[in-house]
Amino acid sequence: MKHVLSSDQYTKESLEEVFKLAEKIRTNPKEYAHKLDDKIIAIMFYEPSTRTRLSFETAALKLGAKIITTENAGEFSSAAKGETIQDTVQVIAGYADALVIRHKSDTSAIDAASVEKIPVINAGAGKGEHPTQALLDLYTIERKKGKIDGVKVAILGDLLYGRTIHSLIKLLSLYDNIEIYGLSKEAFALPQEYIDMLKERRIEYKKCTSFDELPKDIDIIYHTRIQAERFEGDFGKEEFIINKEVLDTFSDHTILMHPLPRVIEISTDVDDDPRACYFEQAHNGLYVRMALLLQVLDKA
Repeated sequence: MKHVLSSDQYTKESLEEVFKLAEKIRTNPKEYAHKLDDKIIAIMFYEPSTRTRLSFETAALKLGAKIITTENAGEFSSAAKGETIQDTVQVIAGYADALVIRHKSDTSAIDAASVEKIPVINAGAGKGEHPTQALLDLYTIERKKGKIDGVKVAILGDLLYGRTIHSLIKLLSLYDNIEIYGLSKEAFALPQEYIDMLKERRIEYKKCTSFDELPKDIDIIYHTRIQAERFEGDFGKEEFIINKEVLDTFSDHTILMHPLPRVIEISTDVDDDPRACYFEQAHNGLYVRMALLLQVLDKA
């Protein structure tokens, strides 16, 4: 696979290849420590990031690669002068062997890959997709639940602008007997195109208005923050806050996930609850992103 641009690229079989490779790296890191000794990875972020940028940088370094990077490319690159993504990639291709890019444009990764000079990994494209986050999310679900087929998942918060949600439900729809429950303010409801996609793939989707409508034995609660940077105006008070009292209405086997950063939608009083796995989820991203770098550079 030359590029990682969208969850649409994946099948159950190709996902399992990523997960198996991530597990091999986790259990035997020394075997992979020099796989990319001769490679340079360019990491260009036009939007803020902590986990995605630092985990990709760490992934590259742990594989032996060198990195060239900027955390504010919108201001500190020639984009500030009007340079197109395609021209930027044409130049970077002379310096690096692969590009990891985050940008405010929904089509940014596709535009970058259209140059076809070096492998491109989409590290977040506007309100569109965030496929590497979805991959680590699914990897976390498989590790925590022992399976993906048959899981019941509640997606909460910003379902309109939440690119992690959009990528995740695409991957979930590849599996059997999946149930998805969407809980959000009406203004942040899941776009119809994703509901139609789920229906076409025979995935049950139920729109909810309160915690009471979620099954108490649900397998995964996946919360997200309101993406305030994607729109103008006041988005109001968060209505669906998970604290200890709310979490305790669900099963002991329910796991609570979040792509982070959180704001107020998950209270810190659940951080020590064994069902809360968002920090573990973030750490899983390192192994998945190591696996992806190896795959796009044909070093797996």
